[in-house]
Amino acid sequence: MSRTTPPRPVDIAAVFPELAPLARTAVRLHPRPGTPTAHDSSIGGPLLWPEDEPWPRCAEHAGPWHVGFSPREVRARRSALSAGWARARDWRLSLTPQEREAVDRVGHTGRRIAQDGPVPLLGALQLFARDLPPGAPGWPGPRGTDVLQVLWCPFMHGDGVPEAHLRWRVAAEVGRPLPRAPEPDVIEAGGHLPSPCVLHPEKVTEYPAPHELPRPLVQRVHAWEESSGLSYQLALSVACGWKLGGWGPWSFCDPWPMECPDCGGPVRPLLTAASSEWDGEGDWCPVEDSAAEAAHRPVHPPLHEPTEISMGRGYNLQVHVCVTSVDHTPLSVMQ
Repeated sequence: MSRTTPPRPVDIAAVFPELAPLARTAVRLHPRPGTPTAHDSSIGGPLLWPEDEPWPRCAEHAGPWHVGFSPREVRARRSALSAGWARARDWRLSLTPQEREAVDRVGHTGRRIAQDGPVPLLGALQLFARDLPPGAPGWPGPRGTDVLQVLWCPFMHGDGVPEAHLRWRVAAEVGRPLPRAPEPDVIEAGGHLPSPCVLHPEKVTEYPAPHELPRPLVQRVHAWEESSGLSYQLALSVACGWKLGGWGPWSFCDPWPMECPDCGGPVRPLLTAASSEWDGEGDWCPVEDSAAEAAHRPVHPPLHEPTEISMGRGYNLQVHVCVTSVDHTPLSVMQ
């Protein structure tokens, strides 16, 4: 099923013409739980990876042990919650003793688990160029490639984010694919492991977060918000959820100067990995999900958290790439 973002409550560029030149087209990926294959665009699914190409690992997290949880434990907890909420009556979670044990085993505090050598990265996203919607911006990768793969470390790095790694591929050049990717023995938090989701890409128009607008314009926007009852930041600027391109979802902090780690040049947003697909008000909830969202029936995973990732305290991981060359080291920040 396709996903359709509802029309914005007002054409904000008509209200503030200064915003029109700042409009950007983003691609909301709309992940939903599924069983993708290595030949599908997905989040948390298998990657189309050559069998003879080494799987990337993080040298900064090389063991011999780390504190955290095993991926198997995280998946067992998720399965138990899905089963328990499916049986729920009167909004009360119903778990068997075995399911309760699986849920309680993955709490807030991890335990020491052995890790043999550098920890393998987790496959986060695979996107085929063929799946971009009509009218979307051009393919953001090197000329001739048609697959984007994003992996990240299952542990936080010094800057407080799970560092992202990119691979750009030509699908037709992948000979014998890797039958099964190596998996970490331990991950720092369950929220770093994306659940398999299929994608339903849709292009949307975005405007900068108020943090990136000139102060006089922000003051006018705030005055307009008071009279209109609408929120520019929540409903009219940056789209919620996983997306390609667009504007950065600045929220709990102000923008700061960012530069390419390799050349010091300017960077641009490539990918937003979001903890939630829409906010509590539902401003960005797709039309196709609105009835189920309005019913408020508890399910697992929640409708607005299909990938089951959680960055920090429910924030976004923003991956930026160099304007000069996407082959340079990507810059990962939390927003």
